[in-house]
Amino acid sequence: MTIVLGITGSIAAYKAADLASQLVKQGHEVHAILTRAGAEFITPLTMQTLTRQPVVVALEDEKKTWKPGHIELADRADLLVVAPATANVLGNFANGLAPDPLASIYLALPRTTPVLLAPAMNGKMWLHPATQRNVARLTADGCGFVGPATGDLACGYEGLGRLAPVDEILARISAVLGRP
Repeated sequence: MTIVLGITGSIAAYKAADLASQLVKQGHEVHAILTRAGAEFITPLTMQTLTRQPVVVALEDEKKTWKPGHIELADRADLLVVAPATANVLGNFANGLAPDPLASIYLALPRTTPVLLAPAMNGKMWLHPATQRNVARLTADGCGFVGPATGDLACGYEGLGRLAPVDEILARISAVLGRP
């Protein structure tokens, strides 16, 4: 299966390396798409090495073929997973904004392609009415969610907002793809 793995600007981005590695070991073709903020937390080189695929950070990176890379990946994807998914990316997706390759891929996906979002952010941000409106809109649009989890947060708070454990994300991916 072809999985597009979106990685956004959260300290939890380092966990995407483990997620990508596990998915590749399961036999999936994984394509990492980092937002510019995500690339501040984990390098494209790390993700390229783990996935054995080119990594896209900016639309300007899409120079390999005549067909825009975000369209080609959207056409090939069996699943889009965003882990971690920040409030910013949830807002972009919910409102149809495409400032980067990840949001462009989301908008270009066939409506039958499943989307799984794993939020990670400060608990106040997660509970903010604007974020919850975006979650409701994305849920109504057919997106699935895994997490967020409760625990110690990078900001020093404790509560809701942690990225769901990688094993839980992997289990949800398997369920979405119809694999045991």
